[in-house]
Amino acid sequence: MTKKVEAPQGKPSANEIFKDESNFLRGTIEQSFKEPLSGKIPEMDTQLIKFHGSYMQDNRDERLTRQKKKLEPSYQFMVRVRTPGGTATPEQWLMMDEAANTIGNGTLKVTTRQAFQIHGIVKWNVKTFMQKMDSVLLDSLAACGDVNRNVMNGVNPHQSATHAEIYDYAAQISEHLLPRTQAYHEIWLDGEKVAGTPDIEPIYGEHYLPRKFKIGLAVPPSNDVDVYSQDIGLIAIVEDGELQGFNIAVGGGMGMTHGEQETYPQLARTIGYVAKEKIVDTCEKILTIQRDYGNRTNRKNARFKYTIDRVGIEWFKEELNRRLGYDVEPTREAVFESRGDDYGWTKGTDGKWHFTLFIENGRIKDVDGYPLMTGIREIAKVHTGEFRMTANQNLMIANVTPQKKRVIQKLIEDYNLTDGKHYSAIRRNSIACVSLPTCGLAMAEAERYLPGLITKIDAIIDEAGLHEEEIVIRMSGCPNGCSRAAMAEIGFIGKGPGRYNMYLGASFIGDRLSKMYLENIDEERILAELTTLLNRYATEREEGEHFGDFVVRIGVVTATTDGTNFHANAPAHA
Repeated sequence: MTKKVEAPQGKPSANEIFKDESNFLRGTIEQSFKEPLSGKIPEMDTQLIKFHGSYMQDNRDERLTRQKKKLEPSYQFMVRVRTPGGTATPEQWLMMDEAANTIGNGTLKVTTRQAFQIHGIVKWNVKTFMQKMDSVLLDSLAACGDVNRNVMNGVNPHQSATHAEIYDYAAQISEHLLPRTQAYHEIWLDGEKVAGTPDIEPIYGEHYLPRKFKIGLAVPPSNDVDVYSQDIGLIAIVEDGELQGFNIAVGGGMGMTHGEQETYPQLARTIGYVAKEKIVDTCEKILTIQRDYGNRTNRKNARFKYTIDRVGIEWFKEELNRRLGYDVEPTREAVFESRGDDYGWTKGTDGKWHFTLFIENGRIKDVDGYPLMTGIREIAKVHTGEFRMTANQNLMIANVTPQKKRVIQKLIEDYNLTDGKHYSAIRRNSIACVSLPTCGLAMAEAERYLPGLITKIDAIIDEAGLHEEEIVIRMSGCPNGCSRAAMAEIGFIGKGPGRYNMYLGASFIGDRLSKMYLENIDEERILAELTTLLNRYATEREEGEHFGDFVVRIGVVTATTDGTNFHANAPAHA
């Protein structure tokens, strides 16, 4: 080893104490959910329930009204379902639809990590929902919390001959890295505790990880999972139609805190190649380095990206090789071309068909003239393949037989479902996090606001002749990074009600972060700046040049070469 490295020393954070006292994630969750007088649960259980896939929230639209009536906030629970690779069967889809409409808020959310979320579940219905999931072989264990979360997988029907194998590795990694505590089954599924049998966490240990951990598998040429945003990004190497193994990138993560420059988004760095047979063990060994060396005193500095930046990439590679017992191989060539989804019908190499629906910001609900939720429900009743949720918050009706294609196409038409091709390319490449009214961290609107903002941007786009020019645009209501806005060519991160920091200059394929262009601006300033910039792009761009590259080339922002200089060298604006 080139240097001696230790984990940061100091007083453990409150979350570390909660984990230490939790009896392997049990806490007092079971008792708290039986308590009849309040819709909330204690702080310790609020943190522990994340490991079970749920967040306590309240409807912030109702806060003031309820406060005036001397009522407690409208507490409710969001449950995030673990779906490795974003795949769900029609039976599972129908269960989620039914639950959303009977115990949730009547909508489903497709997340940027290819998972389901249901919002609006009151405390006394959470256990009912957990058992409904179990009845169709779904669960929410480790969908949140300081553990490895939902493993993402590239959705690419054009490589369907290898897609099933790559998905299988995503499922293997997810299963291998699940917590082994029986707390989930005891609390939600009425599993019995076997007397004298202690809980053992062979990978995590009793304190689990310092912070959340994310893994994604990408299949070039599509970087639809934003592989460089992951704690571990696995880039599939396919040669002569056969999956050989994966390039490994480590230390990505999008979260930061406004005003604290020691926090920043970071992209994962590629460290080498591992054959596919070794990839599950490799992921475990990488995770254990973060377990042993991550920051357990300051959660704002606890993500794997900060560990990597503190210990150095060369030390990390040496430590990984030591734990593996061999050296990872040199990186192999892999080229990305896009991050978006292929909308509409595409035919796989096995003769089956896939239809990708455009789901704006991932929200599935019925509105006047667009019965999206009902239409998908009716498709699920006849579909014999599966559904794949994409990292861009869209939905693929996958593996449709030629015989079923006509039936499903008719349902698509009957319910006016859309592939989004009539929308502008910038809208088709948009992502927004949930934000208000349910996210307690939200500083500004995102999901409810971005569609209307894009409508106004569309007028600029159309005037400039850029309707079909693909530009990645994303919005987050806070700096925690759920929508990966720092990787957008045009990114907005909420600063306060109606106000955003505006970021520009990320790469189209997701291998360069953006840079802040303007701070704390409102819609009028956003539209004024985009009018100037988009018109310049229309007239001054070079052939094949993407918008993010353009604004860097002409000096509107400086390129972010590493997350550690994300906050540096931003140009001044009046």
